[in-house]
Amino acid sequence: MTKTLTFNFGGLDCVGHASGALFVPDYDCLLIADVHLGKVSHFRKHGAAVPTAAIRSNFDRLDIAMEDFKTDRIYFLGDLFHSHTNKEWDYFAGWMEERKPKTTLVLGNHDIIPLSRYDALGITTCETGTLGDLKLTHIPEENPEQFTISGHIHPGVRLRGVGRQSISLPCFFISGKQMILPAFGSFTGKHVLRPGSDDRIYAIADGELMALHETP
Repeated sequence: MTKTLTFNFGGLDCVGHASGALFVPDYDCLLIADVHLGKVSHFRKHGAAVPTAAIRSNFDRLDIAMEDFKTDRIYFLGDLFHSHTNKEWDYFAGWMEERKPKTTLVLGNHDIIPLSRYDALGITTCETGTLGDLKLTHIPEENPEQFTISGHIHPGVRLRGVGRQSISLPCFFISGKQMILPAFGSFTGKHVLRPGSDDRIYAIADGELMALHETP
């Protein structure tokens, strides 16, 4: 296992990162889905005993991904912020001011904060994006005519051991011309998918990536 894995998608070399980010070298760009900033504070406000360290971990992993690939260009593929603004917005605004990444947000179903707030941070917003011939969306699309990359469903894969033991892991899920990125946020669930015979699965476990199901 390794922290990164390189695989081809849509004729491009893509580098999966154990944080859940995807780096596309030809465009010097990170693709990141479903960070759900503000979710920890939202749950803490309603009495859930979520450690505050979970807030910082999202920003730490953003820093690591940017530093590992030496890039300052990011596409967030939806659900950057979980709901309405809370104190995590201030953390995010401070992070944007310090790092100054060239940032585009493909809007997701949770992105309900007024677009003017993103504009004030220098973030471009759009319903869908493009990266060369790739289409970037939040909700997965099955388009036989175009390669697409999305997020939204927080893909996971279940590994089974002896007896009834099993574990589910977040993963990069590739099916035909569609790639679904794992949720980047540290406080998100997973939707377990069952790969078909031609699907590709790259799972994240203990800070490393491993190819679990790769088409020969």
